[in-house]
Amino acid sequence: MGGHSHWAGIKHKKALVDAKKGKVFTRLIREITIAARLGGGDPTGNARLRKAIDDGKAANMPLENVKRAIQRGTGEIPGATYEELVYEGYGPGGVAVLCEVTTDSKNRTASEIRKIFSSHGGNLGESGCVAYLFQQKGYITLKKSAGSEEDLMNLALEAGAEDFKSDESDSHEIITAPKDFEVIRKKIADKNIPVETAEITMLPSTEVPVDEKAAAQILALMEELEAHDDVKTVYANFDIPDKILARMGQG
Repeated sequence: MGGHSHWAGIKHKKALVDAKKGKVFTRLIREITIAARLGGGDPTGNARLRKAIDDGKAANMPLENVKRAIQRGTGEIPGATYEELVYEGYGPGGVAVLCEVTTDSKNRTASEIRKIFSSHGGNLGESGCVAYLFQQKGYITLKKSAGSEEDLMNLALEAGAEDFKSDESDSHEIITAPKDFEVIRKKIADKNIPVETAEITMLPSTEVPVDEKAAAQILALMEELEAHDDVKTVYANFDIPDKILARMGQG
């Protein structure tokens, strides 16, 4: 179980805390605004906007907030202009880190992200320094209690999934090509199988095992990056053994 799975699990545990900080709405509004700017304000023909609106509904965002964010994106009402950037760097133990941001001030954000990296034993790198270590994939997890492993695996693979993984955690992982993600997710939903996680993400092609000291540092780095208002998503290729996570209270 590598960096994405570990961090996804840890993030789910802290999601309510993040929501209380009010940062979920900020990020969703930016995502809706950008999606509307790039693909238009009609979600039926804009998959990215449709996904952002669905995420807003799941977070109980008021419909008026969604509407205003779309209008800012399409230019119907004035608002800040956000651009999407990716910062790359290294965390403790040589862990590769990709950080996606949306910002209205590139210089400010770059300075703040660089400071976060350095304060946790890492360093911000040049563009392209670690991106080649990650691949964009569809990522779906199902609780093992959702059905038999054989039935769930057959469903996923017959729907076109690239891989189906099951380890000692309480979830199955389904990996898809990005273009097949929506089709496979719908086929699972049509069977009334509850989906735990469903997202287009960046999965590491190689993973870096870390010891307990580096694990504490890398998780602190990930948490501070995620807490930054401009940060949309953070990916890393760390591999923390379950026994270390358990000792850290993150298992």
